[in-house]
Amino acid sequence: MRSFTLALQPGLLAICRLPADAPVPPVPTTAAPLHSVTRTADELSIVCAESDVPDGAVADGGWRTFTLVGTFDLTTEVGVLAAVLQPLADARIGIFAISTYDTDYVLVRDAHVTHAVAAWRTAGHTVLGA
Repeated sequence: MRSFTLALQPGLLAICRLPADAPVPPVPTTAAPLHSVTRTADELSIVCAESDVPDGAVADGGWRTFTLVGTFDLTTEVGVLAAVLQPLADARIGIFAISTYDTDYVLVRDAHVTHAVAAWRTAGHTVLGA
C-alpha cells in the first residue's frame, strides 16, 4: 500500500446529530481545525469544536483531527482512505472520516491518538505534530 503524511491538528471536536429538518446553526467563530455540516434525509450531522455544540444536539466529544497532507485528485486517486484506515482497523481503532474536494480528515478519539500514531507509523505513514 501507498504511504501518506497525516498532520495532527490541535483541539477537541464533537460529532453532533440534530433532526433532519433542524435549521443549520450559524457557523461558529471559534477557531477549529474542522467544521463540517452534512444533511441527509435522516439527520443533520455537524462536526465542530467541543465548545460550539449546537443547542439540542446529541453530541459525542473528545475527537482529534488528522489531516491527510496534500491535495488528492477526485478523478485519479484511488485507495487513499483505504491505505490510511486499514492500519487503524487492524489496531481496532474506531474512526470518523470526512472527505472534502481536496483531501480527507480522519477523526480519532483523543484517548486513542497515541495508539493510532503508532499504527500509522508501523504501516509506513508519516505523522506530523504527534
